Amino acid sequence: MASLRALAAAAAAFVVLGSGGAAVTSSPRPSPAPALMARSIDGHRGASTLNAAARTAITWRGGAVTASTGDVLNVFVSDLLPAETPEKWAELIAGLTHGPELSRVTARIATLAEVQELCGARALGCYRRNEIVSLGEVTPEADSTPEEVLRHEYGHHVAFNRTNAPWRAAEWGPKNWASAAGICSRVSRGEAFPGDSGRNYARNPGEAWAEVYRLMDERKAGVTTARWPIIAPSFLPTEAALAAAERDVVAPWVANGQAVHRRVFGTSARRVWWIPLKTPLDGELTLSATVPKSGLHEVALVAPDRRRVLRRAQWVGQRVRRTAATVCGQRTLFARVTSTGPGPVTVRASTP
Repeated sequence: MASLRALAAAAAAFVVLGSGGAAVTSSPRPSPAPALMARSIDGHRGASTLNAAARTAITWRGGAVTASTGDVLNVFVSDLLPAETPEKWAELIAGLTHGPELSRVTARIATLAEVQELCGARALGCYRRNEIVSLGEVTPEADSTPEEVLRHEYGHHVAFNRTNAPWRAAEWGPKNWASAAGICSRVSRGEAFPGDSGRNYARNPGEAWAEVYRLMDERKAGVTTARWPIIAPSFLPTEAALAAAERDVVAPWVANGQAVHRRVFGTSARRVWWIPLKTPLDGELTLSATVPKSGLHEVALVAPDRRRVLRRAQWVGQRVRRTAATVCGQRTLFARVTSTGPGPVTVRASTP
């Protein structure tokens, strides 16, 4: 059904912390522009770009439409669908679970033949850069209703307008759901394949997210069929994952939390200071410690068992040590500061 291709790149090299505590080095990868996301009959991507010539050749009616909610949406309906109106589809879209991304969407509702001209030979709908093309008719060739296609493509629109640093939300899913679904851990185990619209389409988390959004919104609308026809059963959402998906829509993650911890070490003996770090979401974590001029000081990121050192901070200034890692399934970590000299220590933690 749906297919997606985008990027998943970190801005810098990080240590990836697996749920088991193992650490591996991760290198940055190039960041290609997001390609077409096309929902298809057989679950494989067709065209890689939206066919602009076909879009121009179709006769559309519609434009800016004000829904009963007061939202203004750009909706166009093909003239080959005389029973459908831009106003009807504007109401459907405005009724979806949404955030501020709603005002940025342009929707084009077309016949199956037109959708496949626009999106690819097997497509039922597609999405690219705030533009949805969606099926506007019931047809025996499609094992999906027009509403299912629309919800799926709107899920892609939500992800396109969210952030999940250091990964691309359009490919991995938005941060709350991706963390609840363990996408980072699945990728590290070779069980999920962001951006793979070929043979691993059913384990593409970008597509899984779009289907989870569809299920979440259907439930809120009272639809109880809960069909899951194209994505691997392991991605079928739990209640926690559905709740996380809704948060991604109505109260999305936008930036790391920042915390500052201060302590003054005495002169009598070697001191160890343990700082618990809550990491409810996967993503980038950074530690920075300002230490006294005298004495020996070590700053380390430590696993939940408080035994395994995952990362040791390095000097980046005369009195500053710093380290960074990518949290991948860990929900609690520790910063450990060891000092043999007296004086104040300040630790700044940035956690997802």
